[in-house]
Amino acid sequence: MATSGTKHVAVLKGGWSVEREVSLVSGRDCAEGLRESGYKVTEIDVGRDIASVLRDLKVDVAFNALHGRWGEDGCIQGILEVLEIPYTHSGVLASSLAMDKEKSKSVFQQNGIPCAESRVLPRKDAAAGHALKPPYVIKPVNEGSSIGVFMVREGDNRPPDALVDPKWPYGELVMAEKYIPGRELTVAVMNSKPLTITEIDPQASFYDYESKYEEGGSNHLLPADVPKAISDKALDYAKRAHEVLGCRGVTRADFRYDNTQGNERLIILEINTQPGMTPTSLVPEQAAHIGMSFSELMTWMVEDASCGR
Repeated sequence: MATSGTKHVAVLKGGWSVEREVSLVSGRDCAEGLRESGYKVTEIDVGRDIASVLRDLKVDVAFNALHGRWGEDGCIQGILEVLEIPYTHSGVLASSLAMDKEKSKSVFQQNGIPCAESRVLPRKDAAAGHALKPPYVIKPVNEGSSIGVFMVREGDNRPPDALVDPKWPYGELVMAEKYIPGRELTVAVMNSKPLTITEIDPQASFYDYESKYEEGGSNHLLPADVPKAISDKALDYAKRAHEVLGCRGVTRADFRYDNTQGNERLIILEINTQPGMTPTSLVPEQAAHIGMSFSELMTWMVEDASCGR
C-alpha cells in the first residue's frame, strides 16, 4: 500500500458546472494541504475527457474537490467506480440523492428530520404566479452554493422575472420552499460524527452566493450560542441526515433555527456532500475547532478514500 510519501493523489477541480470558480479555489487549497502532508499531487481541471486523463495518470486516489452538477451528483463518482480509483466524499447513490433537493427531503421526512413545506414545479409555472403564500424561496432542484436562489417576500406581486429568462441555466424544475425565519446553523459530519455547530450571520438578507464566497459576506460564530435542546437536535439531525442518505467521508448539513414569535423549531435545508474546502470554509473551521489542522483534515479524507462508497 502506498504511503503519504508515495501516494499519488489527483485533485479534481473546476469542471463545467455553474460552481466552477468555487471548485477551482477549493481544489487549489486542498492540493496545497495535501502537498504539505507529503503526498504527490496532480491538480486536474476536469473536462469531459476526465476518464482518459485519469487512466493515463495512473493515480492512487482521486480527491474530489468538484462542486455542483456532474461533480457532486454521482456522475464523476460513477466514472471513478468504473476506473476503480478510490475517491473521497460520498458515493454514487448518496451524492445523487443529496443533490436532488426533493428526493433528499423525502428521505429526511421519512426519518423524522423536519423539513420546510415545499413543492416542485416547472420554472415557467413558478413564474406565472405564486406557488406558495409569500414569503417563500425559489431554488433550482439540482444546484448548490445558493446558485439561482430567489426570495419572494410578503407584498411581492409576482415571482422574479429571472425564471422566464431564456438564458436560465439551472434546469427546468424549481422548488418553491416556505421561508423559515430565524438563524442559519450548519453542522459538519465526519465519519458519521458531528463536529460542532456554526451560526452563520450573513450580511445579506439570506445566505446567498455572495455571502458564502465574498470577503466579509458573512460572520461565522463558532460554536453557535443556542439552547442545549437545539444544539442536541442539530447534532442529531446532521448525523441522521448523513446516515440515512448513505453518505461517506465529510458532509455539512444546513439548518434554519426559528426562534421567532415563541417558536423553537429546527428545520433542515439540505446536506452538502461536497462542502467548500478552503482553510476558512465552514468544515475546515469546525475541524480546527476540535484540534484538526487543514492538512490533517485533507490527509484523513485521502486515507478514508475508497470505491464502493
